[in-house]
Amino acid sequence: MDPVATDLYDARALVIDGHPQSRSIIVNQLREAGVGFIVQCSRLVDARNKLEMGTYDVVISEQYFERENTTGQDLLDDLRRNQLLPFFTVFVMVTSEASYSKVAEAAESALDAYLLKPHTAAGLVERIRQARDRKQVLREIFTAIEAEQFNEAGELCKQHFEARKPYWLYAARIGAELMLRNGHMADAEKLYEAVVQAKTLPWAKLGVARAQLEGGYPQRATTTLAGLIETEPGYTDAYDIMGRAQFELGNFKNALSTFKMATQLTPSSVNRLLKHGMMAWYAGERDEGVEMLDRATRIGLDSKLYDAQALVLLAFARLDSNDQRGLQRCREQLEHLREKNPTSERNQRLQDVIEALLAIQEYQTARALDEVRRMAKTISQPTFDFESASNLLALMTRLAARSIQLYEVDAAVDTMAVRFCTSRALTELLACAAVGRSDFINRVHAGHAQILKLTEEAMTLSLKGDPQAAVLRLLEHGELTLNAKLIESAHLVLHRHEERIPDHAALSLQAQTLRERYRTTDIHAGLGEQSHTGRAAGGMSLPAGYKPPARNEGLLAQVNAVG
Repeated sequence: MDPVATDLYDARALVIDGHPQSRSIIVNQLREAGVGFIVQCSRLVDARNKLEMGTYDVVISEQYFERENTTGQDLLDDLRRNQLLPFFTVFVMVTSEASYSKVAEAAESALDAYLLKPHTAAGLVERIRQARDRKQVLREIFTAIEAEQFNEAGELCKQHFEARKPYWLYAARIGAELMLRNGHMADAEKLYEAVVQAKTLPWAKLGVARAQLEGGYPQRATTTLAGLIETEPGYTDAYDIMGRAQFELGNFKNALSTFKMATQLTPSSVNRLLKHGMMAWYAGERDEGVEMLDRATRIGLDSKLYDAQALVLLAFARLDSNDQRGLQRCREQLEHLREKNPTSERNQRLQDVIEALLAIQEYQTARALDEVRRMAKTISQPTFDFESASNLLALMTRLAARSIQLYEVDAAVDTMAVRFCTSRALTELLACAAVGRSDFINRVHAGHAQILKLTEEAMTLSLKGDPQAAVLRLLEHGELTLNAKLIESAHLVLHRHEERIPDHAALSLQAQTLRERYRTTDIHAGLGEQSHTGRAAGGMSLPAGYKPPARNEGLLAQVNAVG
């Protein structure tokens, strides 16, 4: 083993802790271990600046900071996201929270180690050395990941696991995560199952469920998760995946109960409060939904995990309760988020919805109608997504409830229904936006029935031995409706019957153009989740490359020079 993996005498360390006494203890422990260069920071913003300007072999950070809205975990996620943390830097989180629910995210994300206070010097040094040893052993795998050679990295992980080399379980987890992200659901499930057979671990069982869910088998995923939750009732990530599986099955009430359990285990989790609140809202428990969304907004408005759609749902609730001050507050909070991210087109769309609600509240009928008509004209545009459809339908419902006539409303509802009713869950979710208007809800259900009929008719042609006719039918109706289910079904038939379709190349190009333009692969319903938040429940945060600063000093330079 390379001596640089364990020796700390030439290492550069950064200690981040807002408490002087606690910070001093860690610094002294590192000095006793022979660490040659130590920098101290009391604030996370200062630490980030240090990491932008130079490299460190070891970073030790407190999880929670008084008078700061961000945490040590937020810093780590931000560093990974912006490629500011080299793979060979060891990141250790220190926390006084002893319960699993508080440290689960830290233990299973991009962390190399975490320590519970109080800890000994020997314990700290052992964690650092073990993490450095693991990085050295798995160097080839992570080098491939940082080079974005994901298939090669996955194969290396599989070989490492099958040979039972050191850290084989860790390698298996990385490999399965890569397979999931690359869309190789069956391979990921097999690898997770192999880990379960070799050594039963909660994350492996959860991985099996994730692979089943992503592979389109939510019912199988719920069965796997039921057993996991029975044996590991405190494993919060399992509730996240179970709730999502139940949601995709259209079992909104069961999903609500599951998300509620997750928030009880982690009452300060912004992401889980959002999912709980949104699920309650769509399941018809509006008061409970507003309570959860309010709490998420109070504690996490500035968090990277916060979803601005929560403010739109709260704005609808404020209008329904005739709370003009609360509605104005929603507008101000969304303006605050827009100031932080002025280039976000999504935030602009959400603010347009709130402006329309304010116009309704202030009896500015002409202005409200103009806003809604403008949105309706964009229904067929690629940027108009399911969230936009749900919000527009909810706006139309409020106008109708106030007897404000919008003559083109039926045609707009029909167009949104045939475009976005791709599954039972999404159909019911869209129908929930029209609560109080049975005619709108009926039109949504009719749109879903139409899509099912078109799909069945095309698939019948394929079963009768004419896959090309099936593809032509699916693409024809897919272009007319922009429905992801129809477009993806065409892609599936093309892939399955490639040799039996004479015009395969031209039809594949047509299908792929539609898939890319209208992002039809994103047909899973999301609830209170943002793609930029780092890891999926039960997943790992993998390095996404590293942008080195101008200077490359300390032990890291020696490690990079090896090989």
